[in-house]
Amino acid sequence: MARKSKGYRSRTRKVLRRSPRERGKSGLGRLLRRYEPGSKVCIKIDPSFHKGMPHRRYHGRIGTVRDKRGRSYIVEVKVGGKEKTLIVRPEHLEPWLMGHA
Repeated sequence: MARKSKGYRSRTRKVLRRSPRERGKSGLGRLLRRYEPGSKVCIKIDPSFHKGMPHRRYHGRIGTVRDKRGRSYIVEVKVGGKEKTLIVRPEHLEPWLMGHA
């Protein structure tokens, strides 16, 4: 009997998928946006960009930008009472506006 695969993107058929009207290339706005240390961001994984993609468990989470590392950002996310540090590219981030989550 074959074992189930437990890869990085396993069980993401619904999560890492775009709706038919959103398919295709993303706009430049997500790439060119700058985030300052201390600003709040929402992690929304863009499945068309594989580089700098966080794990699916962080999809939809709110985090705080701590630093910039190359093109990526170091984001701290609270998960279950612990602080997790993620290195995420800007394609997978968007600014978090309170009340518009």
